This record gives sequence, C-alpha cells and structure tokens, in this order.
Amino acid sequence: MFSKLKAFWRIVRRLSGDDAYERYLQHYAEHHQDDTPLSKEAFFKQWQEQKWNGIKRCC
Repeated sequence: MFSKLKAFWRIVRRLSGDDAYERYLQHYAEHHQDDTPLSKEAFFKQWQEQKWNGIKRCC
C-alpha cells in the first residue's frame, strides 16, 4: 500500500512540476559535470520566464 502511495505521489509531483529542480540536478550531474548548476531560485526564475514570456494565446 505504501509503495503505491509513493508512486502516486511521484506522478503528482512530476505532473505539477514540483520535482523539476530535482530532475534538473540529476540531468546536470549526468551530462554537465564540469559546470555549476543553477541555484534553486535561479532555476525557477528561468523556468517562469520561459513559461510566461511571449504571446501565450491562440488568437
């Protein structure tokens, strides 16, 4: 039962973007060992700017 709850919670976090920084750090550790990753604050600022800049409507 507990493992199903943990799996469900992982899915919720992934869908909501709550685990985005953790996934970013994992990717960074695997592919960019020579550089320093962004701080959590800088990562979310960049993520929000990318998400909300520009026209976001269909018409």
